[in-house]
Amino acid sequence: MVQVRIAGIALDSRAQPIILLKPLFEEPGTGRILPIWIGSQEATSIFIAIEGAEAPRPLSHDLMKTLLETVGAQVERVEVTRIEEGTFYAEITLLTSAGRLVLDSRPSDAIALASRMDAPIWVEDEVLDEAGIVDQTEHLLDEDEKLEEFKKFLDDVDPEDFQG
Repeated sequence: MVQVRIAGIALDSRAQPIILLKPLFEEPGTGRILPIWIGSQEATSIFIAIEGAEAPRPLSHDLMKTLLETVGAQVERVEVTRIEEGTFYAEITLLTSAGRLVLDSRPSDAIALASRMDAPIWVEDEVLDEAGIVDQTEHLLDEDEKLEEFKKFLDDVDPEDFQG
């Protein structure tokens, strides 16, 4: 089991949201990253939570948090437990007055709740091995930096610089 952090939310070529999970102690551009396709509502909910923003009205995951806090339950951890035929599965472990409870969940809902309740997120090694991809986010940052440098060059260049 590997503890991960939310590395970001991205859109694929069809504008479908993807949550990117990265092992906790790996630097950007190294190791692997786990992309999980999620719904747009869940992506919005996760984005709001990781940005520390608030929706004008409580979202479903805000309600879940309020319900858990009201009954004195805590989210101990969230786990992405398996992948079957391209579908990811997760569990939410709650600490309640009745003891520890493990609930089946979609990864997107579990991650949205964990991001609101500062709960750790874990991924089974087999899931990361099967669905993880090489992390090239540092490469993307390098490309963005090169593009910015080129834009700055174009802004500052004088046509007379090219005269012989």
